[in-house]
Amino acid sequence: MRKFLLASAALSVLIASAPAMAADLAARPYTKAPPMVAAVYNWGGFYVGANGGYGSSHNCWDVNNVAGFGPVVPAVAEGCHDATGGLAGGQIGYRWQSGTWVFGLEAQGDWADLKGSNVSSLAAFFPMVNQSKIDAIGLFTGQIGYAWNNVLWYVKGGAAVTSDKYTGILAGVTFDSASETRWGGAVGTGIEIGFAQNWSVAFEYDHLFMGSRDVRFTILGVNDRTDHIKQDVDMATVRVNYTFGGPVVARY
Repeated sequence: MRKFLLASAALSVLIASAPAMAADLAARPYTKAPPMVAAVYNWGGFYVGANGGYGSSHNCWDVNNVAGFGPVVPAVAEGCHDATGGLAGGQIGYRWQSGTWVFGLEAQGDWADLKGSNVSSLAAFFPMVNQSKIDAIGLFTGQIGYAWNNVLWYVKGGAAVTSDKYTGILAGVTFDSASETRWGGAVGTGIEIGFAQNWSVAFEYDHLFMGSRDVRFTILGVNDRTDHIKQDVDMATVRVNYTFGGPVVARY
């Protein structure tokens, strides 16, 4: 009986002191929630890619010299035509990103098959068909763009070069010919979208100002005429790029 009374008294003391013991326990420390992290596409770094599309070259020919007869003054317009066709190639470049602004340098090379022709205005005297062909195009440009995360709009400008071949066709047979490497300027714009880890796709338009040149035609190595040929080129391409390094950075 005495042991039971002692145990009951001890239990009563513990129950009475429980609130005080709970008050003496340290409060649970406050832990600040981690900041939110947003994924932001990073356009900076080296990239390589491939492109393909369509091109059109507008060419106007004016004959200004005929061998054996001397200069033609004023030059006689032989007419204009569009040389059209497909093109495919690749590009390599480097970009820097500062906030939402993107800057870059790029070199692009394309194989081309742009071909067209017209009957010369002199056909009443000499039934000649003038044909133009571009079989290669190169661009060396700088870029500036504005990024909305994984969407980049950019403009570009710089130097352009084309490999040109010209042919005079008489009765379906090559009569005379000429070729040249022509340098000019280029401007363009495009929209590029990052669609996967390191990968992006772009849709681009470029205009090439290739100017006017005197082109000497030959028959078996002998000059027979000179035409002043003016050329401009338009290109529309789809491009796929791979950028080396991590394309996503954290923004707090």
